[in-house]
Amino acid sequence: MTSHSILPSYGLQEQPLQVEAFGSGLINSTWKVTTAGREYILQKVNDAIFTRPEKIAHNVRMIAGYLQQHHPDYLFIAPIAANDGAEMIYRKGEGFFRLFPFVPHSHSFDVVETPGQAFEAAAQFGRFTRMLTGMDTSGLEITLPEFHNLNLRYQQFREAQEKGNSQRITACRWMIEELEGHAGIVERFEQIKNNPEFKLRVTHHDTKISNVLFDAQGKGICVIDLDTAMPGYFISDVGDMMRTYLSPVSEEEADYSKIEVRDDFYKAIVAGYYGEMKDELTATEQGHFFYAGLFMIYMQALRFLTDYLNNDQYYGARYPDQNKVRAGNQLCLLQRLLEKRELYEGDAFCG
Repeated sequence: MTSHSILPSYGLQEQPLQVEAFGSGLINSTWKVTTAGREYILQKVNDAIFTRPEKIAHNVRMIAGYLQQHHPDYLFIAPIAANDGAEMIYRKGEGFFRLFPFVPHSHSFDVVETPGQAFEAAAQFGRFTRMLTGMDTSGLEITLPEFHNLNLRYQQFREAQEKGNSQRITACRWMIEELEGHAGIVERFEQIKNNPEFKLRVTHHDTKISNVLFDAQGKGICVIDLDTAMPGYFISDVGDMMRTYLSPVSEEEADYSKIEVRDDFYKAIVAGYYGEMKDELTATEQGHFFYAGLFMIYMQALRFLTDYLNNDQYYGARYPDQNKVRAGNQLCLLQRLLEKRELYEGDAFCG
């Protein structure tokens, strides 16, 4: 097994040594390593997605250094240095690897089950960004270029209509028209980029619930998986939580009648994030919590439909219409959220 061959680079050779697949992540390969005295998490970075893994290592090093200097009590899971001092090691033909300490008595969730979990996760992501408020974001590398650039995603969507599969374009005409009808979300994003009231901060960019560690009492401990940590707007982190926490079903659900926006989960996200970031967000930013959800859900609908029109080149598909189903799912979620506009935009934190 590849993972075993890497361990001596970290001085891990003693027996007994147990290595087992760990977690539910779809991008990187992850193992839990158990020795007689300690436990670790070993990861192989997917360099097909992250084509410059050294940029991830650079960002984590910068963030770790800043936190150690300014917030030494904040729990940050930094990678363990290999025998040669490197935070990430490369083996030809095998890839890029890194090792982390396993946090004792911690666990994560794959699905948000309660508003309390949503609150704790939102607070942890808000705290992470707040702790790094004074950091110069210009020193960070862009690990995934244009990742949350809605203008680019809309442009790619328009290009797919011109160059994509003509049969799929015809079959999806109603979805295309509906997405075009919400193009005002793109226009708002362009305004945000040009508005100094919206600040670039160190943003996680992948705020699914599985990227938060919880303790035995269900309280959040810290955030993990900083592959996408880079400069960004708060709407990316809040929006991704709304996209993945609000509905009781995932983006894979084909029965759209099961899709809903749960009020208590929405309030939990806002309260958790706002509680940490209230002194950092400008008044204009505070008025864009609702937009954050629209922003991310709409962008993901664009990306799924674009990929479907392009014959599933990016996400792939386990069955013929999977990306069409995903796009329809996100369109439905967008509509459910829009139906709550009057209620949510009047919230004390969002109006």
